[in-house]
Amino acid sequence: VIREYERAVVFRLGRILSKKARGPGLILILPCTDTFVKVDLRTVTCSIPPQEILTKDAITTQVDGVVYYRIHSAVSALANITDVHAATFLLAQTTLRNILGTQSLAQLLAGREEIVRSIQAILDSATEPWGVKVAQVEIKDVRIPVAMQRAMAAEAEAAREAKAKVVAADGEMNASKALKQASMVLAESPAGLQLRYLQTLMTLAAENNSTIVFPLPINILESMGQKKRGG
Repeated sequence: VIREYERAVVFRLGRILSKKARGPGLILILPCTDTFVKVDLRTVTCSIPPQEILTKDAITTQVDGVVYYRIHSAVSALANITDVHAATFLLAQTTLRNILGTQSLAQLLAGREEIVRSIQAILDSATEPWGVKVAQVEIKDVRIPVAMQRAMAAEAEAAREAKAKVVAADGEMNASKALKQASMVLAESPAGLQLRYLQTLMTLAAENNSTIVFPLPINILESMGQKKRGG
């Protein structure tokens, strides 16, 4: 009796019977002349242990991953390869090292999806003669040295600080332009300048301050200076 997720490859006098697997359900075999091997068709999870990889820009990293595959042809899995599971595991491990060795650290961190698709395509093509279908490949973790992590953090902090300084400089420039335009408008209307003084006094009084600063118009100071020079 063959289960739903299994297939039986029947050998009659050493040859595969009918060149195809049998099952599921009840199968009949002849005693003495027939032997059979069961093949599990369920998806297999292949965990790749951490691999120490030297990236394209000469940075040592440790990368681990996982591969999901299943056998879709029981006959090919038995007739074309000695141990299909061990061969798939070793091929996945080697392919992971080879593909990631051609990538820089930035590409490895930012382009995982593209790298995963490339690894899956290579594995699927290589395992097709073995009757294996690679369903999915995932990179679980990328570990980099602590010194490199600190260097990357310092680089990111410096980049953000430089960007903040540029934003602050742009804000100062825009503020100076706005103040210039406001001064031109106030210069055209002396009454508007006085109203601005009064508004500033109201703002100071609303904050319950004990000290109130009365702004003195600059033109008064200029007239006083002219009188002193004239006297």
